[in-house]
Amino acid sequence: MPLGDAAQRIALLQNAMADDIAARLTGFPSVAQFIPYIQQHEFEALLFSDPSAFAAANPGEPSIVGRLTQILAQFANPEDIDNGPETAPSKRIAAIWPAYQKPVDGLLVAQRIGLSAMRRECPGFDRWVSRLEALSS
Repeated sequence: MPLGDAAQRIALLQNAMADDIAARLTGFPSVAQFIPYIQQHEFEALLFSDPSAFAAANPGEPSIVGRLTQILAQFANPEDIDNGPETAPSKRIAAIWPAYQKPVDGLLVAQRIGLSAMRRECPGFDRWVSRLEALSS
């Protein structure tokens, strides 16, 4: 792996994936629309875009929002939240909210946050969505 921060390594991998597929499938128009995306850590990182959205998903535990906000304050953006296997975003959420279930609770929180907030707070995710949007123009 080349030196650099996680965002630089992800960009390198995404570009290599796109180049590799383009090289293998030249002549196929759909290849130009292949836009790889590698989530820096995991889905739950996006949920840190707005910790207040957790209040609606778990109204019986108001301290969740404050504790998640404290975690977020330690990082430049939600995509950077992860210091190791036990500190991944999902592990942090589960430590605060033991009953957290990604398929149900994760979806509810993501819907409350909305795509705009996720894009505003997560630059890598925003770059990918912007590239997808550019396909429609």
